[in-house]
Amino acid sequence: MLMKNTIKIIVLAFLAGFGGSYTFYRLVVKPEIADSQNETQFTTVHYDSTVPNASPNNAVTQGTSSTLAAVDFSDAAAKATQSVVYINSISQGVSYSYWDWFFGEGGGGSGRTQVSSGSGVIFTTDGYIVTNNHVVETAERIEVNYNKQVYPAELVGTDPSTDLAVIKIKATNLPAITLGSSKNVQVGEWVIAVGNPYSLSSTVTAGIVSAKGRRIGILEDKFPIESFIQTDAAINPGNSGGALVNKAGELVGINSAILSRTGSYTGYAFAIPTDIAKKVFNDLVKYGLSQKAFFGGSVVEYDYEHAKKYDLPTDVKNYNGVLLEQLDRDGPAFQAGLKLGDVITKINDVSVNTQSEFEEELSYHNPGDKITFTYSRDGKANTVSLTLINQNGTTEIIKRKILTDSNLGAQMEGTRYGVKVFKIKDSSVLKQIGLPENFTIVAINRQRVKDPEEISEFFAKFKGRGYIYGVNSSKQQVEIPFVIR
Repeated sequence: MLMKNTIKIIVLAFLAGFGGSYTFYRLVVKPEIADSQNETQFTTVHYDSTVPNASPNNAVTQGTSSTLAAVDFSDAAAKATQSVVYINSISQGVSYSYWDWFFGEGGGGSGRTQVSSGSGVIFTTDGYIVTNNHVVETAERIEVNYNKQVYPAELVGTDPSTDLAVIKIKATNLPAITLGSSKNVQVGEWVIAVGNPYSLSSTVTAGIVSAKGRRIGILEDKFPIESFIQTDAAINPGNSGGALVNKAGELVGINSAILSRTGSYTGYAFAIPTDIAKKVFNDLVKYGLSQKAFFGGSVVEYDYEHAKKYDLPTDVKNYNGVLLEQLDRDGPAFQAGLKLGDVITKINDVSVNTQSEFEEELSYHNPGDKITFTYSRDGKANTVSLTLINQNGTTEIIKRKILTDSNLGAQMEGTRYGVKVFKIKDSSVLKQIGLPENFTIVAINRQRVKDPEEISEFFAKFKGRGYIYGVNSSKQQVEIPFVIR
C-alpha cells in the first residue's frame, strides 16, 4: 500500500512540474524566441543608385577604390617577371654496393637522376643571374628556363654564409632587373614576390614588409650573415632565389626561406637584402669568392641579460648598440684597445643597434678597409679606428684558385675539407671510374689530400685497385672503389 502511494506522489509531482514548465514556455519563452527571430541577423540596406549620396556604402566603395589604386602592383609585376628565371638543378644520385667494391671496374655505381627547381634574378644584360646557394649547391648540371628556351648555366661562385650564388648563361640583351636599396625599405611597406613555386612559372604574390634584420638561424656556414627582410608575401618551395620588389618594381631582396612546420607558406617568409646581394655578386664575379671582412671579435645583443652579465648598468632607458663579447688576441679590435663589455654603437657613421645590423654593415666592407667604431665604456663615448682582415688574418683580397689539368680532363679547387673536382670531361679517367661532378675528394687509398696537385700526381702514376673517399654534391659521404689498368 505504501509503495502504491509513493508511486502516485512521484507521478503527480512529475505532471505538475511538466505542466508548470509547459505554461512557462508558452507564456514567456516562446514569445521571446519569436521576437528574437523577427530581428534581422544582417543589416540589409536598400538605396537608390541614381542618388550618389544615398548609398551608405558609397564612402566605403570610394575608399576601397582609392586603396586598390594605391597598391596596384601591375606595373611592378610587369617589370619584375621579365627578369626572373626558372632554374633546374640536376644531379645523379650514385650509390655503391659491396659487389662494386670487390668486382667493380669503375663507374659501377647505381643511381637515378634527381632534379630540383628554384628561381633566379637576371642581374646583368649579358647573362649573370643571382640565386640562392641552396638552389644550386647539389647540382652537377644547371639549366635555366627563360622565354621558352633552355640554357645551360655555368656556376660562377657561391657564398654559403649569405645563401647566395651566381650563375651565368650565354645570352645577350637580357632584361636585367632594376636594383633598389634594401636600406630604404620600411616596415609596413608593400612588396611583391616573384618566382616559380611548385613549378608554376612567373607567379606573383603580394604582402608587406613585416620586419627587418631578422636572424632565424638557418645558415650553417661558419660565419653566417643573417639580416633577413621578413614579409608575409606568399613564398613557397620553388620561390627560392626569386625577386622581392617594391611598388616601383625595384629589387629589394632575394627570396630565400620560409618559416613553416609543413614546408609550405604559413605567413613567414624571408629575403636577403639587395644591398648584401649586390656586394656578394660583385665579389663572386670579380674574385670567384665573397670577401669576408673580420674585426677580430664577435658581438651579441646589448640587452638587460647581457648588461647584467658584464656588470653594466641595467637601469638605462634604451639599450642602444651591441655588446662586444669575444676578442681575438691577435685581432685588430684587441690591438686597437677594445675590451670585452664595450658597447659598439656605430660603424663609421652608421648606427648599429642589433647583432644583425652590425653584421650586415660589416658585410659591406672588404679586408683591408679602415673603419671606425664608436663605442661606450664606463658611460663615456669613444672612437677607435682599425683595419679589417680576412679569415686568414691578413688584409689581402682572397681570390679563387682553380687548377685546370688537361691530362686529367678536369678542373680542381682546394677547399677546407679536400679537393673539389668539377667540369669533368667524358674522356677523363675520373669520369670512367664513376666520380660525379662537384665531388670533393677527401682521401685516396686512406691518404688525405688537400692540394689539387696531389690528385694530378696520383692519377698520372697509379695503376691497380683502389678507392676514393669523399663528399658528393649532396653532402653525402661516399666511398668509390675503382680499378685503373
